[in-house]
Amino acid sequence: MHLKFGLFWASLLAVLTMTATAALPDRVGDQPMPSLAPLVKRVAPAVVNIRVSQTVDSRSQYGDEMFRRFFGLPDTPGGSREVASAGSGVIVDADNGYILTNHHVVDGADRIQISLHDDTTLEAEIVGSDAATDIAVIKVDPESLIDLPIGNSDNVEVGDFVIAIGNPFGLGNTVTSGIVSALGRTGISRTGYEDFIQTDASINPGNSGGALVNMNGELVGINSAIISQSGGNVGIGFAVPSEIARSIMRQILDFGEVRRGLLGVTIQTIDEETAEALGTEVDSGALVSDIEPGSAAEEAGLKVDDIIVSINERKIDSSRELANAIGLKGSGEAVDIEFVRDGRRQTVQATLGQQTTTQSVGVDIHPGLSGAQFASATTSGTVGVEVTEVEAGSPAAQRGLRSGDVIVQVNRRQVQSLQTLQEIAADNRILFLLVQRGDRSLMLQIR
Repeated sequence: MHLKFGLFWASLLAVLTMTATAALPDRVGDQPMPSLAPLVKRVAPAVVNIRVSQTVDSRSQYGDEMFRRFFGLPDTPGGSREVASAGSGVIVDADNGYILTNHHVVDGADRIQISLHDDTTLEAEIVGSDAATDIAVIKVDPESLIDLPIGNSDNVEVGDFVIAIGNPFGLGNTVTSGIVSALGRTGISRTGYEDFIQTDASINPGNSGGALVNMNGELVGINSAIISQSGGNVGIGFAVPSEIARSIMRQILDFGEVRRGLLGVTIQTIDEETAEALGTEVDSGALVSDIEPGSAAEEAGLKVDDIIVSINERKIDSSRELANAIGLKGSGEAVDIEFVRDGRRQTVQATLGQQTTTQSVGVDIHPGLSGAQFASATTSGTVGVEVTEVEAGSPAAQRGLRSGDVIVQVNRRQVQSLQTLQEIAADNRILFLLVQRGDRSLMLQIR
């Protein structure tokens, strides 16, 4: 038994040490060689390459916006010009021509073209997009398409084998393999909602919007980001879980917009220091410091001083985690909330309300903000005004504002809403904006 086992591995080693040009055999002795080829042949035609054309002020040598966002690379200086960038997408509804991709892949696009597995090129249009989860839905003419079934990412476990398919560096359809390294990753970006699947399958710039596929040939994630100091793959990649992508797509198709859930609480993180000050044994969670009248929280019976410790049996360690847990749900969804009150654990069910967003254009706030659009959202745990759009060459763009920036202070005053921003701007000719951009904070002067 042991002799035969040793002979098998000796034979396999001999095969693997052949010249690089030699092809692996189908079998080594009586043992078949494992191969992902049948799986790849089945699912790869559903993954498309995306080419985006847009007019920008300046552009990095890399065409992937998420690459610059996560590595903090500066844009290449220059005037307004038309540029092209590459990304990926996944056909999830062949009958209707719907494709899932990342928001940052198609954000600001003037023209979108997709290339199918057989090199057919089709024009695409944006159906809807959600910057907070980095998910977008685009549509093409539904002819001769092959789709990929959407799996349940809630069933994914650490250690599961997965493959990533996408268009790294614009090279075209590329397959890599690995395992699920971790689940529920947050803190990758300080804006938006996060619940990433982490994988060591190679993901590089251009893979954004591509497919993370399980061994059953099901889509379990939309590849979204990498972490690397060099810009190349180091085995740490992130994908938006398919259940989140499915929910966002359903809302976009049903309502034409994303109707994000709202609990209606103001919260702060409980840690060991605050737990000691409050005299509680609960050293992690989200402390309720205020409840909005008529909100889902009030109707469910939550009170100020309650400490929320789990949502749908998923542990909550901080205010950020609670904001993610609620913001990733749709309005009208029911959630089970476990909390601690007077030292006793209790559970209630709340039906989430809907977040409301107020929008404004920069010219109505301050001349130096012309060309930008702003939104303040009622979001648990988030304070600030988001820059939702910046027109190329506009005064706002020239002063350094970018889409996705979050203004947290103006002239050293905390900004909690658009109304606050407008009030400060009305009394000051010069504005100093403290802006959160990804993991960085910077000060911009607006005249």
